[in-house]
Amino acid sequence: MDTFRVALVTGAGTGIGRAAALALLGAGWRVVLAGRRREPLDGVVTESGAGARALAVPADVADPASVQALFAATTGAFGRLDLLFNNAGVNAPGVPLEDLTIEQWKNVVDINLSGMFYCIQQAFRVMKAQSPRGGRIINNGSISAHTPRPNSIAYTATKHAVMGLTKTASLDGRKYDIAVGQIDVGNAATEMAMRMAKGVPQANGEIAVEPLMDVAVVGQSVLYMANLPLEANVMFHTVMATKMPFAGRG
Repeated sequence: MDTFRVALVTGAGTGIGRAAALALLGAGWRVVLAGRRREPLDGVVTESGAGARALAVPADVADPASVQALFAATTGAFGRLDLLFNNAGVNAPGVPLEDLTIEQWKNVVDINLSGMFYCIQQAFRVMKAQSPRGGRIINNGSISAHTPRPNSIAYTATKHAVMGLTKTASLDGRKYDIAVGQIDVGNAATEMAMRMAKGVPQANGEIAVEPLMDVAVVGQSVLYMANLPLEANVMFHTVMATKMPFAGRG
């Protein structure tokens, strides 16, 4: 009997999602790569060389109907779901909070918070009903789930909320053998974070260049969490550039 594990990675076309998808595919997983744009997803599939083990499915996590279709495509292709890496997220412009538009606020909330919930809900429905039962969900919390940067109220608020999603889903998943954890990433070298290398505002008002780490390290961290037996769970995993300003006061 062919035994295989199936993962779904949101925001898989670039950055952390791409790194995680490549790490999982490299370890033999079957992976559904989701994102709003097909072209980057197809590029990761090609890069992986994984053939039929990789499936690109364009989806918008902010749209509940699109999320439902995404999970239906996953089970339709591979029959089950063992891992959801709930990674899709966006930021808003780094402006004073009084200047943030309502549209900018809602966009971040719709994707980072509501979209993550929609995916958790669908994953629960699949994982509790399949045989063997259960699975794992890893939410991308970010360092901002713990500590804000200046002018980041929408992103930080949603990432603090992700911690609530993680804790509650971890509790509610016990009865279905669903393990839920969170990875909090600091300064991985992605498009979103490359501004760190040019200098970013600090809490004391200064502009400072911040160290970055290879995003592939994050992919390996996701793979480590994913490969644990369901009897064990890393509830919170922080992986960060060693010398970035986070602990203490920078």
